[in-house]
Amino acid sequence: MPSPVPPLPPAPYVKACINGARTPDQHAGLPVSPEQLAAAAVAAHAAGAMAVHLHPKTAAGVDSLEPETVGAAVSAVRHALPGLPLGVTTGFWALPDPQRRLRAVESWTVLPDFASVNWHEPGAQDLAELLLSRGIGVEAGIFHADAAESWASSPLAPHCLRVMIELPPDGDTATADDLLARIRRAESPAPVLLHGLDDSCWPLLAHAGLRGVQTRIGLEDTVLLPDGSPAPGNAELVAAAFDVLRTVSL
Repeated sequence: MPSPVPPLPPAPYVKACINGARTPDQHAGLPVSPEQLAAAAVAAHAAGAMAVHLHPKTAAGVDSLEPETVGAAVSAVRHALPGLPLGVTTGFWALPDPQRRLRAVESWTVLPDFASVNWHEPGAQDLAELLLSRGIGVEAGIFHADAAESWASSPLAPHCLRVMIELPPDGDTATADDLLARIRRAESPAPVLLHGLDDSCWPLLAHAGLRGVQTRIGLEDTVLLPDGSPAPGNAELVAAAFDVLRTVSL
């Protein structure tokens, strides 16, 4: 009898982060309006992204947590891609007051599937509790060792949808591995996602592939392709990410 064909390895999990806190002057194709966000999400999903993270923005391209802005963005993407997991930011820079931020999120009428909470920001745990109480998944953003330890000791750690190691442009693989070890000691069932920003984006995406953790890519994290050329848009970045991940898995 012929030998059984071994199963194919699972596809890497890549989330598209389609705009971030960037402004339109940083990339001509940065999606801002609900219609632009929906089109970018459709293109990123067609390129292979399994979920989308976005920053709802005002017409001026500024991040906003106000219910009208969040609702319009989420509704547009949901209409274009029913069923695609969709998340939004709760970044403190968008509303730098812990209580006002809580009230804004409490007033959301159109709910995303998940929201990112940067664990080092003021009021992060209260915000995570509110999101969970509303049925919104929490992605814990871990920027440094103190945040990792704080998250690992939190009673909310087992209930997070995902924990993200998020490193700055000068972030390196040693720092990523240190944070990964701290997070894993918490024994949370939440999957880990690793990503970088600008100069660290592509090296850390490749490292995520080597470590077998989730990753993300999009105009939030970089405006350049791996060869240093300008990225036309999110779809091209997602396609390039899968090329990189296939290379490191060989």
